[in-house]
Amino acid sequence: MSLDQPNAFVKHHSVTRDAFLGGKLTLSQPSKGFRAGLDSVLLGAAVGGGRRLLDLGCGVGTAAFVALVHHSGMEATLVDSDGEALQLASSNAADNRLAGRTQTISADVAAKGAQRRAAGLAENAYDTVIANPPYFIEGKGTLAGDQSRAGARHMDAAELDLWIKAATTSATAGGVIIFIFPSEGLAPLLSGFVQRFGSVTILPLCSRPGGPATRVLIRGRKGSRAPLTLLASRALHDAEGRAFRPEFDAIFRGGARLDW
Repeated sequence: MSLDQPNAFVKHHSVTRDAFLGGKLTLSQPSKGFRAGLDSVLLGAAVGGGRRLLDLGCGVGTAAFVALVHHSGMEATLVDSDGEALQLASSNAADNRLAGRTQTISADVAAKGAQRRAAGLAENAYDTVIANPPYFIEGKGTLAGDQSRAGARHMDAAELDLWIKAATTSATAGGVIIFIFPSEGLAPLLSGFVQRFGSVTILPLCSRPGGPATRVLIRGRKGSRAPLTLLASRALHDAEGRAFRPEFDAIFRGGARLDW
């Protein structure tokens, strides 16, 4: 449903209030443009622990807030270049009683390190770094008409590598980096991860058993030399019907984290 606040935001955009994790989170987000969904929840549920979390390109904060719900001792820093999204992220933190565990930073993830530091983003500081980067690789897919949505869904392989580099710089020694991305963009994503991390683990996600993977979760550890692991693909649904399989239904209802 539409939301009449925050007033400064809805002068230009309508906002909806959406429940996540079976109602454990209620988040405001734009009714048009990029909207958080299953990917954001899966990314947050993929976080295994740690005290300090960094969410690069956080949007309205969904992935980070999912992680905070699951880990009571965790604090999160949310980074985005979209000021309106950050405003909603701050409101969402307050509305869900997470403001005391949340910091927002306005910064371009792909900017040079000096610019990120000047914006307040610390280096070698975060136990876990997560990202749901823009979806479409340059030259593939359709650029969204809405400008905020376009910025959230479009980048080339070189810029994707800058996101991975920013994650590397931000993570502590031994820190964990987790991205979720469309499977068609796995090649540049994997290249960037194996150059910088060890213990790289790839989890392909498909809609139904035997179908092609549409998303991949990828995790690496800074400073590790452990080999790569490719996990078996997991289906969100059974062969028929729209219901989620029990593993994913529990995740989306807030009853479980992703075990991988």
